[in-house]
Amino acid sequence: MDRKDLINKWLLDDLNEEETIAFNELEDASFFDEIISDAKFFKASDFSEMPEYTDFKKRIPSSPRKERSFSLPLPFLRIASIMIVAFGLYYFLVYDTNTVLETAVVEKSDLLLPDDTRVVLNSESKISFSEKHWSSKRDIELQGEAFFDVAKGSRFDVRTPVGMVSVLGTEFNVKHRNNILEVSCFEGKVLVTYGNETKILEQGDNFRFANEEVLSGKHSFDAPQWTENKSYFERIPVSEVFSEIERQFGVSIQLDNINENQFFTGGFDHSDLEEALLAVTQPLDIDYEILKQKIVRLSTRE
Repeated sequence: MDRKDLINKWLLDDLNEEETIAFNELEDASFFDEIISDAKFFKASDFSEMPEYTDFKKRIPSSPRKERSFSLPLPFLRIASIMIVAFGLYYFLVYDTNTVLETAVVEKSDLLLPDDTRVVLNSESKISFSEKHWSSKRDIELQGEAFFDVAKGSRFDVRTPVGMVSVLGTEFNVKHRNNILEVSCFEGKVLVTYGNETKILEQGDNFRFANEEVLSGKHSFDAPQWTENKSYFERIPVSEVFSEIERQFGVSIQLDNINENQFFTGGFDHSDLEEALLAVTQPLDIDYEILKQKIVRLSTRE
């Protein structure tokens, strides 16, 4: 009789003498016996009667009644015990909840991962990763934008719905918003995977993947400008610039007859909303009006 049949008959308490000997010779027989042994100690918690209920019982006549007792069949007890232990093993050994770190609008966060990798989250961004498996798999999911100063060690992956960035130890920035992936390398090299393609970036390289089109460029910064409370753009649709103003200042921008696809090159400081609006609208001949309740209206200059 094979192992599976022996265990099934053991669960049903249907082993004969010869089969019992064979079952006890199984490598994990002691484990199953321990389950049954531990299950015998499961019991309900102690119960205390309220004094009012005790007095009430004394005032009513009592009549003799037959005491009844019951016990669960051993096969059922065995199966239930194994299910309890199996669930416990799954919960503690398999089930793993990712750590999630995120920022709201007008908020940035500078933090350290378990391996001392530094991550700076831009406004309205989120990362998630498994602390439990971090030592063997440095893998992060990103929504939004983050700068990474990666501690040297095993491969480090940043995943987005559009593509993935892989490194061993370096400094780089990843931005994923509105199905657009942007990567900038500030130290070392990074590998960008998008669709079935890959591209290696070196220090000073920019990469942008949008609408199935790849754009490459250069930068001369030591770190992303947003980590110094500035935003810089090079030939970017102005709609993305407006969205960044909304994130950095917590405002809502209303557009009145504005061409959102026109390109913008320039930047703005995160310290003053009006100065930021001037920096973006002046070159594009756009008028702005700051209304109540953090609403900004933009219109084409007449």
